[in-house]
Amino acid sequence: MMQRGIARATRRALSGSSSSSSSSSRHHQRPRFVSSSEAAQKVERENDLPRMPPFDYSPPPYSGPSAAEILAKRQQYLSPSMHCFYQKPLNVVEGKMQYLFDDTGRRYLDGFGGIATVSCGHCHPDVVAAIVDQTRRIQHSTILYLNPAIANFAEALASKLPGDLNVVFFTNSGTEANELAMMIARLYTGSHDIISLRNAYHGNAAGTMGATASSSWKFNVIQSGIHHALNPDPYRGVFGSDGEKYAKDVQDLINFGTCGNVAGFMSESIQGVGGIIELAPGYLPSAYSSIRKAGGLCIADEVQAGFARTGSHFWSFESQGVVPDIVTMAKAIGNGIPLGAVVTTPKIAEVLTRRNYFNTFGGNPVCTAAGLAVLNVIEKDKLQENAHVVGSHLKNRLTSLMDKYEIIGDVRGQGLMLGVELVSDRKLKTPASAETLHVMDQMKEMGVLIGKGGYYGNVFRITPPLCITKEDADFLVDAMDHTLSKM
Repeated sequence: MMQRGIARATRRALSGSSSSSSSSSRHHQRPRFVSSSEAAQKVERENDLPRMPPFDYSPPPYSGPSAAEILAKRQQYLSPSMHCFYQKPLNVVEGKMQYLFDDTGRRYLDGFGGIATVSCGHCHPDVVAAIVDQTRRIQHSTILYLNPAIANFAEALASKLPGDLNVVFFTNSGTEANELAMMIARLYTGSHDIISLRNAYHGNAAGTMGATASSSWKFNVIQSGIHHALNPDPYRGVFGSDGEKYAKDVQDLINFGTCGNVAGFMSESIQGVGGIIELAPGYLPSAYSSIRKAGGLCIADEVQAGFARTGSHFWSFESQGVVPDIVTMAKAIGNGIPLGAVVTTPKIAEVLTRRNYFNTFGGNPVCTAAGLAVLNVIEKDKLQENAHVVGSHLKNRLTSLMDKYEIIGDVRGQGLMLGVELVSDRKLKTPASAETLHVMDQMKEMGVLIGKGGYYGNVFRITPPLCITKEDADFLVDAMDHTLSKM
């Protein structure tokens, strides 16, 4: 029945609109139809489809290559590992705050935020100004010379972290940051073993691929010294929401899988790629205690959940009442600029002075100028408060859909880092992977972009720019509601 419903909805979509323009004066232009019954369908769909909130911006006409031409070049010149969302890939040519525009000028609500990367909003004027101003003066030299940008940003970033977490090493990405954090833990403790969680994603380099615990992201290469603990998943986990029971597995791994001493423990507080999984309450305090008794360091991966995204706190680990020894971050730190960081204590940071350790581009003036602008915008525009208020509203509305549609098995997350898991059987929690792709495609046709994740690819990842409004949130849910109602 579900598959027939999808087929019917797909036929309706194919007889509907292609691409249409949306702008300040043309936000709700009528879509162009390709079937022979345009007039009747136009009236039906215009009365039925959710409407995107107005927005006072109109992009200039696009004169670049078509989506088909770009796709052909990608297929010829880029790695075949690079894939696109959607049956008809989207050609994004411009972004403004919480919206993206395609090559026809059509506007889309960005509910994915470049994988939780766009924090302040696309092309936020303050961030753009900081980048342009710094680029005009000096784009790159080397950290072997003095420059105020890196020092000013490091100071501002350290002020956002608790305790003695005030020494910063800049990288270019989250993978680099996590690689460095793992090496620091091993150097500082003199131990090699690191524990991470099943279902975790920490990167795709040599060390971080080991810490990543999902076969979808792991190649058959040597990955040593990593142990994967039970994932404290309140929805699918064996102990439900009892965090302390899951944490006993960390102690078991130390007792039976190592020599009794470990280098560290790395975890996200909300798993992003893994499907927006919130760790069961009380898990991190208990796990951290076991790790520290075994001589290890506790590493918080804030690459996706940090920088006010969860709303209630600036860092997601704060929601579990812990203070890590090392914090890694990237993505939202630069609002789209390639930038990452490792923050730790002065004592731990000393280990990198034993040899030379250098990163040519890490901490370059342009990226660190952007990073400082991001921190200022988050405070000035009250984006943490907005993430909490709008995120709570959005989660409540998504949760209300569970009463209407059996296919929604779970709604979870905090602030503007939310997940909606689709299942074909609520009791068995059977992943509805094909249905997830269908809903994403249909929501795109209505002007809403969201991501997906989870091991089975059946979880919507909703991580929009933190400037999203309640009206945008309502439009997103209405689009999902409309799509589900047609299945």
